[in-house]
Amino acid sequence: MRLCGIRTADGVRHVAEETAEGPRPIAPVEAFWADPEARLAAWRAGERTAPVAGPVLVPPVRDAARVLCVGLNYRAHVAEGSYRDDPYPELPTVFGRWTASLSVDGEPAPVPAGEDGLDWEGEVVAYLGRRLVDATPEEARAAVIGYSTFNDLTARRAQKATSQWTVGKNADASGPLGPLVTADEVGDLRDGLELVTRVNGEVVQRGDTRDLVHEVGEVLSLLSRTMTLHPGDLLATGTPAGVGYSRTPPWLLRPGDVVTVEVDRLGVLRTPIVENNARHG
Repeated sequence: MRLCGIRTADGVRHVAEETAEGPRPIAPVEAFWADPEARLAAWRAGERTAPVAGPVLVPPVRDAARVLCVGLNYRAHVAEGSYRDDPYPELPTVFGRWTASLSVDGEPAPVPAGEDGLDWEGEVVAYLGRRLVDATPEEARAAVIGYSTFNDLTARRAQKATSQWTVGKNADASGPLGPLVTADEVGDLRDGLELVTRVNGEVVQRGDTRDLVHEVGEVLSLLSRTMTLHPGDLLATGTPAGVGYSRTPPWLLRPGDVVTVEVDRLGVLRTPIVENNARHG
């Protein structure tokens, strides 16, 4: 099942099922994530709403969700960057995004002032469907309700200006998400999903989730020892080799470019890059 977020004419945001006839609202976003497993079970048992005409696409994410991201989590990506001479990190490097930075397929991403461009980072995001506290990796893995394509678009100057990555990872509309595909249709990332990022049609990244240093269950288990994780929280699993800043010369996304991320079973996510002044309109 493929799910998306929509905003209807009354201003209410819903999680909806994508169908050939159009999105069918399942429940308002907050209500859906209060008990997503029960909502999906009832939906699959026969509950249906009529398709909505002309909705606005929005991320299917609750306002209070944590967007937890793992850096340096593909072996080939570690090898291409400034950390190439270091051993693989024993523990995952985790940073956060705010939900305000998230966007959807087709939404333009502006290049921030002071940046030469944005860097691409094609990824897979996992969505939690259950509350986790001190979970084992097996419990954490079973709590994932679905996955999306993701592009962790990065403002490198802001990221590298300090030891903290937060500003460079939270530029406006810099976190586009594809539809949420339920876990039963995706399987275990350890079995391998191919990820391909393209810029203006040219392949710039080609990776496989079997190359992850720290897999989803392991990371969620570790995080759950410190913080309570809730249904609707997201985990961005990291990007493979081929990012722009590590190239000679560096290659960054500039206005007029189009970047796509394609992942097996998850689909294609498309993001046009625009001028900074477009966000002031």
